[in-house]
Formats: sequence, C-alpha cells, structure tokens
Amino acid sequence: MVPLLHLPPVRPLATVIPCLLILLQGCSPPSENEPLALPPVAAHAKAVDDLDLLSQQRIGAPIKGRPWIAHVTPVDLDQDDRMDAVFCEAQENRIYWLRQVSDGTFQELVLAEKMQAPVHVEAVDIDGDDDLDLLVSNMGQVFPNNDRIGSIVILENDGKQSFTPHWVLRNVARVNDVRAADLNRDGELDLAVGQFGYDQGEIRWMERTGPWEFKSHNLLDLSGTINVSVADFNGDSFPDIVALVSQEWEQVWYFENDGMGNFSKKAIWSSTNEDFSSSGMTVGDLNRDGLPDVLFSNGDGFGPVGIPGPRPWHGVQWLENKGNGYFRFHRIGDLGGAYSPIEADLDGDGNMDVVAVAAFNDWSKSDSQSLVWFRNDGRLNFTPHVLAYSPIQLLTIAAGDFDGTGRTSLITGGFHAYPPFNDRMSRILLWKQEEQQR
Repeated sequence: MVPLLHLPPVRPLATVIPCLLILLQGCSPPSENEPLALPPVAAHAKAVDDLDLLSQQRIGAPIKGRPWIAHVTPVDLDQDDRMDAVFCEAQENRIYWLRQVSDGTFQELVLAEKMQAPVHVEAVDIDGDDDLDLLVSNMGQVFPNNDRIGSIVILENDGKQSFTPHWVLRNVARVNDVRAADLNRDGELDLAVGQFGYDQGEIRWMERTGPWEFKSHNLLDLSGTINVSVADFNGDSFPDIVALVSQEWEQVWYFENDGMGNFSKKAIWSSTNEDFSSSGMTVGDLNRDGLPDVLFSNGDGFGPVGIPGPRPWHGVQWLENKGNGYFRFHRIGDLGGAYSPIEADLDGDGNMDVVAVAAFNDWSKSDSQSLVWFRNDGRLNFTPHVLAYSPIQLLTIAAGDFDGTGRTSLITGGFHAYPPFNDRMSRILLWKQEEQQR
C-alpha cells in the first residue's frame, strides 16, 4: 500500500499530493447508486501498552541520510524456504533484496537501479517459468507533479535472482500500484494499475498481448488512486478489482469483472469529510466468512491548512463484504497519521487482527503511537494495543513468518521526508515474537 504526501490544496475541496504519503481530500457527492458514509465516529476503546510483545531487529544497511522506504513486502525470492524481503527506496531509485542467508541473518542486495521513484513492488511469476519476477510501480517523482512521468517495470528473474527490466508502460500519470491477475481468462497474467497522477489520474487494466506487451483498457479517470487490489469479491470465480481513491474524491471503487475483462464500476464507499486523508488499502477476510473484505486507513498528515499532523478522525476501518457487490462500513479504531493497515493473526488465536503504522502522528509528544495492533476478540471488536512509540514516521508494514516457527513477525520501513529528523528514524526493522503469544 502506498502512502502519499499532501500539500495545501490548489483548487476548492481538492488536494494535491504526490503519491507516496497520501493527500488531503475533498469528496464529490455520490450518485444515487453510490453508498454515502459520514465521517467515522471516533472509536473510544482505550489503548493498551504492549511494548514487550515484539522485539526490534534492524536488518539491512545502516541509516545514511533520510530513508525513503516507500514499500516493503515479504517474499522467499530465492525459494530456499527462508523468508526474505524486497523493498523500494524512492529517493535512491532502487529496488533492494534483503536475503535471509541463515536464520535471522540478512544480506542486502541491489536488484535494480535507475528506477523512477519506485513506490510499490509485488512478486509474481509473470512469465510462467517457476521463479518470481517483480512488478514495480514508479511515480517518476514522489512530490506533486502534473507531468506524465509514471511508469511500470517488470523485473524478469532468470532463476538465479538476476533481473532484466522490461518497461511495459511509460509516460503516463504517476503510477502508485500494480497487481497481476488473469482478468480475461486467457491463461495469461494481466495487470491492474492505479495511477495517482496529480490533477489527472487513472485506473486501468492492461491486457497481456505478448511476452512483455500489454494493451491498456481504461476503467476510471480520477486523480488520487492510492492502491488497487484484486480478488473474487462476488464468488463467481472471476477476479474483480477494488481501488482506494483519495484527492477530492475520498472513495472506494469496485470493478466487477464479467470474466471476459469487461468491468462494471461503482463507488462502494464515499466520505463526506473533505479532509478524510485516505492513506492505504489491503484486502483480507476479517470475519472468516470466505468473502474478501476491504481494509483501509486514513492518516495523511497534510490537510487543507497545510500543517502536517494527526487529525481526530484518523484511523482504520473495514468494508465487510456482504456479497453481490454490497459492503458494510465498520470503524476499527483511531490512530493519528495511520498508514498501511494489514490483516495478521498476531497472537495466534485464530482471529484475524489488524496492524497499522503511523507516518504523521504528533511526534513532539512522547506518547504518540507509532505501531498499533488492533486485537480482535473473536467477535470483531478491536482493542488497540500500542506496540511502539518509536521509531517514528513508519510508512509501510507487512507480516510474515521470518523464523520458520509459524509465529507472525512484522517488517516496517521508515519514510522521512518531513521533520522531525532525529535519532528516532529507521530504515528497515524486523519485529519478532520471542515466544508464542497469548
């Protein structure tokens, strides 16, 4: 999930932002067929300190300057049964591989250079040769820009983790997210693409027409797409698409696939809060009913007043999939500057919990939360457990089994594009459980 940066608006009810730390927003009135959601009411569950649940381990290179880790994803890239991680460094224009060479020991390797502000990377066998390739979303520039500088690169793996870049899309509005799926049932993996842009953006799908060739099909012309995700939301065995769109729209869109690559579209959630500050979206199954749900956060720190920081309505919520294209809104909890929510059974009780980081909290206060676990009691009531107050400005988080024990660990990346710059910065951290948790 990619966060974005917001700056003061340049047009009424609109905000403009780059694509990496999200934006300020306004919202356009939904049509009569689009559900309307009022600004979420604060979730008043009292936070519990759980600072000893996870231990921090710095992995990879030490900090030099101010890291811009835009996205990190766990993946066993060399398929040696040890979990690795791949991440985007948007300032260095590089894709890195943290290879776990032995238990708990990681070697950092550069997989690709001369990217163009990479902000999202996904591992998938795009060419069907039984190794993992990488899909890279490039914004071109993280900070606001109207130029057509976005691009998509597929890094082809030769089976020995040497990668050849194939630039499959260039000179478009800034790209924030790309996912692969066979969207038209022809046996080839296609691409779902979210373009943040600036004043202009787009959601498209790209039909595979050759080994590294694609034909684009437009789905929606709106600026501010943060994330796209692909799943079978209506149970017809065809992959559908959902997208989180920020800027002045502040909506979640659903694109239902007829199985042949034809999509019907509708907004399944809209905010009336012009400063809602959408910041990230993932898909999971929180209630374990077999239908994929939508989990999303609002926590971008740059609002209409241009002063970065938390807002009382920042936090995490989910859209419960009720089937047939209908979704029900639920507030999970509050978190100032919330970003990148993920589903994870952190305590191993069989209930899906939620974890999120904070990129834009009030870091002048020592009690500003940085990493929060929303623990599910089994009845979808979530209690916030504070896992850390430091480091600050965490932008991306993912979960995986990094030690082969079956216990869930977390991995985070720090994105330090705005003060304060101090000893509470981080680059890549692994958060591990030392023993089975309650």
